[in-house]
Amino acid sequence: MQAYDERLTAPRSWWLTVPALFGLTLGLVVLPLGPVPMLAALVAGAALAAAGLSAYGAVRIRVVAGSLVAGSARIPLGALGEARALDAEEARAWRSHRADPRAFMVLRAYIPTAVRVEVVDPQDPTPYVYLSTRRPQRLVSALGAAGGSRD
Repeated sequence: MQAYDERLTAPRSWWLTVPALFGLTLGLVVLPLGPVPMLAALVAGAALAAAGLSAYGAVRIRVVAGSLVAGSARIPLGALGEARALDAEEARAWRSHRADPRAFMVLRAYIPTAVRVEVVDPQDPTPYVYLSTRRPQRLVSALGAAGGSRD
């Protein structure tokens, strides 16, 4: 049973502007070659930008099968300590001046809130995991519920 699952999709405004601007830019670059290459570049540029945006927003955060899965990392819940929900101001501080370069971060700047989870495994040099999330309280609750059942 899956306790938590979130996909960190890009905002709708990005889906409207990024492919359009990238396609338009590529079309303008190719414009000296004629109108047909320009239209082809416009369509290809928009499609490439949409594919890149989809890949960027495909990152998931899940709590499942005794693990926290965040992006490419799978961390056993036994290696994690306290999870703390961060509001927008705290999240900004932890991804900037308070950040530790050894931390594992799944960071999406378009998501203002986050969760910070301590790593308590003595073999792991990572001090904490920083996860951008739109639902920080739900993620903290899911980690607490799944962590409580692992003992």
